[in-house]
Amino acid sequence: MIIESNAQSLDPQTYPNTNPSLITAPSLDKVVATALETFYTPGASVAIVHQGQIVHAKGYGFRDLKKKTPVTKDTYFRLASTSKAFTAATMAILVDEGKVQWDDKVIDFLPNFALSDPATTSAFTILDLFTHRSGLVGGAGDSMLWPEPTGFTRAEIIHNLRYLTPEYRFRSTYAYSNVMYITAAEVVAKIANQSWEQFLHERIFAPLQMECYASSPPDTALNNAAMGYGHNDERGIYPIPRNAINNQSIVSAPAGGIICNASSMAIWLQTLLNEAHTPSGAALISREQLNQIFTPQMPLFISEHDKQTHLTHSKSYAIGWRVQNIYGYEMISHTGTLSGYQAYAAIIPELELGVIILNNGSNYGVRDSVKQTIIKSVMPEAKPVDWIDHYIDYQAKQEQRYLRRLLPLPKGSGTVLLPLSSYLGTFCDEWFGEVSLYKDQSDVYRFSSAKMPTLRGRLEAFDQHSWIVRWDNQNAASDAFVHFEVNPDNTIKGFSMYPYTAKEIINHEYRDMFFMPQPALHDN
Repeated sequence: MIIESNAQSLDPQTYPNTNPSLITAPSLDKVVATALETFYTPGASVAIVHQGQIVHAKGYGFRDLKKKTPVTKDTYFRLASTSKAFTAATMAILVDEGKVQWDDKVIDFLPNFALSDPATTSAFTILDLFTHRSGLVGGAGDSMLWPEPTGFTRAEIIHNLRYLTPEYRFRSTYAYSNVMYITAAEVVAKIANQSWEQFLHERIFAPLQMECYASSPPDTALNNAAMGYGHNDERGIYPIPRNAINNQSIVSAPAGGIICNASSMAIWLQTLLNEAHTPSGAALISREQLNQIFTPQMPLFISEHDKQTHLTHSKSYAIGWRVQNIYGYEMISHTGTLSGYQAYAAIIPELELGVIILNNGSNYGVRDSVKQTIIKSVMPEAKPVDWIDHYIDYQAKQEQRYLRRLLPLPKGSGTVLLPLSSYLGTFCDEWFGEVSLYKDQSDVYRFSSAKMPTLRGRLEAFDQHSWIVRWDNQNAASDAFVHFEVNPDNTIKGFSMYPYTAKEIINHEYRDMFFMPQPALHDN
């Protein structure tokens, strides 16, 4: 049973099954309220599972700042990458049914699946889709997903994998991949002979009575959905409507687009802590496959921060989850980050603990400070720490490192070598599609993507044959260079794009794109 938290619900004197060290509700309320204010986040919803029971489920702050509507335990947020655990679970169900094995080849189910290397394509397994070891750089192909809305279908995304250049030897290096989870969802759909969204609903959400949605949510959900927000010093807290929860299905759902609330996510964690058994006692996933999902597959880098702060000595990616040692306890968790939303889901089986945190801000400080406050409260070995102060200091240091990497800013003459009109026209990359460079009715030079409507911006001459594109939506993407290649006769051969920095960056979202001029070049 889910209960609204109150001053007694987590108090060890009145809740007999609660570990005496588990943080009390009044203390948690203060921590969440302070974190929201400190890290510029309008609202959050927090749930805790302990010793088989959902002992806390409560909303804090506002889901809509303009309307001043409050967050409740049933308020909907985007789960971002905590969605990946559900995609992993749908595949595990099919493995239980004997319809697929983790070492089966992807091309046996999706003949159109292809990477740039034929040998890798032939060897690529179902497990490879889930474990971020494709050989591509981290985030490869994300330019087909974000910023929303995207004009790419899942079929187009899978087809375009062949154009992405590998950076590492296959299976040698961990590099995060969203597009492989989208591919995995299409394998599920092919095997189940129904959409991945429908399979997820019928086999996980419905049996657990979870009110979560991977496709179009009903009006009841939309009426209690959190708007996503960002923050900067100039604008303060501002809404990010492009990622707002609406009645549209999104392509990225298997990688990061499910919407849910803390009440239902608590049921999910409760189920996992109960060896994946539903409230009726039925096994949602077998113990064998649950263990498989939680088995480390790819080692992850352990930062000095993790070593010193959490005494972490092992950290790996499993299947849709990360597995990390904290103070000697195994924590199975995943974060979720999307502009306007942050999510965190974790279970620590040895402590019979599960934590879910959903919020509608873009600063991870709320998510991290609240989660550490909760999980460390049940670890007698952990030193007492004010986690809000800890992340204030940590973020300040990280920001200084980030700024040092960016500076100095690029400097150019503000002029180009050819007449401005020479650079205009319609250009096409073989997988990203068409973009238009044109002069609008106000004599402003513009960049516009056909597939990704949010990627529109103002063009400024930079130097020689290079321009800067300053995106209209500064929250959606960082400014970029447009570098033209010119033939000996001064005609345009095409252009490539790079991040707008003085430091050369090799691995970036535009690295596999080259835009060729289309036959009819003209001003719009």
